[in-house]
Amino acid sequence: MGGTVMFGGALLPTSLSLLWYCLYLLFLLSSNRLLAGTGAIMDSGEYRHKNSGECSVKINDVSPLKCAFAIFDADFFNDTKIAEIKKGAIELNIPISRANRKLVASTNGGLHDPSYLVFNPDWGSEQVQRKSKRFRYPSLSGIQRPESEEDIAYMTVLELGELIKTKQITSEELTRIFLHRLKRYNHVLEAVITYTDELAYKQAKEADEMLAQGIYLGPLHGIPYGLKDIIAVPQYKTTWGSTTFKDQVLDIEASVYKKLKSAGAVLVAKLVTGSLAYDDIWFGGRTRNPWNIEEYSTGSSAGPAASTSAGIVPFAIGSETCGSITYPAARCGVTALRPTFGAVGRTGVMSISESLDKLGPFCRSAVDCAIILDAILGKDPDDLSSRDISLDDPFLVDITNLTVGYLDDAEMEVVHVLESKGVKMVPFELNYTVDDVQGILNFTMDVDMLAHFDEWQRSGEDDSYEAQEQWPVELRRARMIPAVDYVQAQRARGKLVREIRESFSVDAFIGNATDWEKVCIGNLVGMPVLVVPTGFAKISDPPPHGTRRRTTITTGIYAPPNHDHIALALAMAYQSVTTHHRQRPPIDDLGRNDLMLDSISAQPDHQCSETIPCL
Repeated sequence: MGGTVMFGGALLPTSLSLLWYCLYLLFLLSSNRLLAGTGAIMDSGEYRHKNSGECSVKINDVSPLKCAFAIFDADFFNDTKIAEIKKGAIELNIPISRANRKLVASTNGGLHDPSYLVFNPDWGSEQVQRKSKRFRYPSLSGIQRPESEEDIAYMTVLELGELIKTKQITSEELTRIFLHRLKRYNHVLEAVITYTDELAYKQAKEADEMLAQGIYLGPLHGIPYGLKDIIAVPQYKTTWGSTTFKDQVLDIEASVYKKLKSAGAVLVAKLVTGSLAYDDIWFGGRTRNPWNIEEYSTGSSAGPAASTSAGIVPFAIGSETCGSITYPAARCGVTALRPTFGAVGRTGVMSISESLDKLGPFCRSAVDCAIILDAILGKDPDDLSSRDISLDDPFLVDITNLTVGYLDDAEMEVVHVLESKGVKMVPFELNYTVDDVQGILNFTMDVDMLAHFDEWQRSGEDDSYEAQEQWPVELRRARMIPAVDYVQAQRARGKLVREIRESFSVDAFIGNATDWEKVCIGNLVGMPVLVVPTGFAKISDPPPHGTRRRTTITTGIYAPPNHDHIALALAMAYQSVTTHHRQRPPIDDLGRNDLMLDSISAQPDHQCSETIPCL
């Protein structure tokens, strides 16, 4: 084949031009620089002559557009229909798209104007929305204040709450302990974005004064904690972990922060989120795993997982769209709950996908997860997806009445322990015919994310993103997903939900918490999962003379939507007779001749380790 074609002002051989020309047309289509005849509709909305200096191409000949349509898997139109489509796109689609963007998409992050397409994970009409009664926490007696601050730091929320209630320690003392630990270990972990010292001491003082007046708000009264830095707190930066937004201060009080403040909890830090809630890389570095600081925490709830694991906060709030609670919790060896979709309100939280995003706690134990869930559960009037779901009290569940399945990849110690507790354990598998679960999730997540960060991409700010192979690549691809295929993905999602519901013949099941297929299914269906530490293994390639660094082993306890209490009750039963969740990572004592020992334990506050530099 011979000949040449004009392309961007240059003549290209036909053999090379077809692909490049199609890609060029695709760019024009996706960026709304569709030019016709001697004029052009530009991003400003004006119709301008091609001699303005902008690149131009005549598309009166519809044959090149056929190639562009092929990339959308829509190359079945004849020439007449393509010409019709071109005319309609220029005269109708583009002006409508621009008007909508101007109306709702000029601000990034999805904090305002949520979609009215609301996902409801309920399984059938038997689900009744009503506000759950508060849980009845177990009472602790005989809890004594440990002598060392290290021992205090690794107490559970329930234990710390007892120390405060009995006035063995003040909230101000506890706040000082955790702020000191945050600053001591952050040079290694890179888990903190912003310390909230002033706010923390103010809230702690208020908690102590209330207790002195005989007012006790419950087990979170005076307890320090951290928030993933996609959650807005007035007067403090909410950076979303991103270079683009690292100086952003939002005059918004997130609903989850409001609820924790009402419960008496004390915010000590905004913790690392991977940039724009993706993985563990953020504008200040990359968060590390306290159990093995040579590896990273994964993300995107990197800071909440690492900080809870290292005993530098008693608990933290993270988020998950697809894996951002389960993966870092498993890597860092903490107990964490991804709750039922819609159980916790998300006002004031950066949005990836309104039908996938969830907030959940990272804790020392399942008991603590239940306490935190109880505090943050319920309808958020500004979050259309949130609901007052009816959860039974996990502390009152009779597990001997439950039938629990276990998958091939379940940790069998959990199966045996629960069986010994009277739970009926049966082999189990999920049956479904949908064969591209990840594809459904990618279409859903990426298109929704792009809607929230449309301006960020159009302005070229994605060029400064910390990991170019992540969001920038995904969202450029998402620009090419037709609306009809997005809707088809939601229909496929509905089919998956129905098939999982029909297959769920048990009260709960045990399985790998980080198996990618299950992570995708769980998030698309909206089901809760509790990540539970179940042991440790040796790290690969350890130092010659040994190390105390370990690889954590975890499992997941999955329940149907609105049955978080079942997963919590089973995890509490397991943890009542095991101690894996009580173990402490060796960030101060890695072992004899471990090369990282001196660089970590000997470093003063705020200084960088030579082995692990601050970035």
